[in-house]
This record gives sequence, C-alpha cells and structure tokens, in this order.
Amino acid sequence: MQPRSSTPGFVSLVLAAVVLALLAGGCATVEKDKRNNSLQAATYRYHTAIRWSYFDTAYGLLAPELRAEAPMPDLSGVRVTGYEVIRPLTLPDEDTANQLVLIDYLHEDTQVLRQVSDAQTWRWDAERETWWLHTGLPQFELPAARER
Repeated sequence: MQPRSSTPGFVSLVLAAVVLALLAGGCATVEKDKRNNSLQAATYRYHTAIRWSYFDTAYGLLAPELRAEAPMPDLSGVRVTGYEVIRPLTLPDEDTANQLVLIDYLHEDTQVLRQVSDAQTWRWDAERETWWLHTGLPQFELPAARER
C-alpha cells in the first residue's frame, strides 16, 4: 500500500485554485458593475443638466480634450423643454457607449419650438476612472442675430 499523504495536499491545492479562480472572476464582475454604474451616473447627470438647461454642467462632462479645443458656447436664452432617449445605451466594446436622444428646445426671444437629435458617444477614461462625452454638446440652432 502507498502512503496517502499526497492526496490531501492535492485536494487542498485544487480547492485553492478553484477559490482563486472564483475570486478573480468575482473581481472582474465587480469592476464591470462599477463601470456600468459609472456610465449610468454620467449619462443621468448629462441628461439632467441638459434637460434643465444647465449647459455649463453638461460642458463639464465633455472629454477634457474637447473642452481644451473649444470654449463653452453661449447658449443663454436656449431653454430645453424635453429630452427623450430614442436609442438606449449600447456598448460596442467595453470602453465605448453610444446613445441617441431627441431634445426639444426653444429660444426665449422667439418662443419657436425646435428639436435636435443628439448622437452621443461616451468613452471610458481608465486613468481617471470616469466616462467622458466625446461628441460635444447638442447642436442647437441659434437665432441668426446670435450666431457667431
């Protein structure tokens, strides 16, 4: 008969490997959930900022390189009256998310209701652990006298 001392060591080794694999898989799931929650929070902040015409807040959610290229546009007098998600968030890859919304707005001086389609692309910034909007603010049509 052979000694059985190696069997308990082997079982312990296999059990430890299984536990490590489960923990690694669990960590990946937690990280994915964290990123998804962060995306939901970013798009909600943007939605709220646009819906209530807090354009400076929405501008702060643009990718830093976009903000460096172009100053905050003058959107005074633009009032958003509706924000409807037409195509919910889709993730073509783990670092990119797309969404399509329709925004109803008017100019306080003309009171003409208009609508703009806003195709949004959000990208994950691993260094800052946040999502940034890479497609800029909606292209509101400005009255002729205010266009620059």
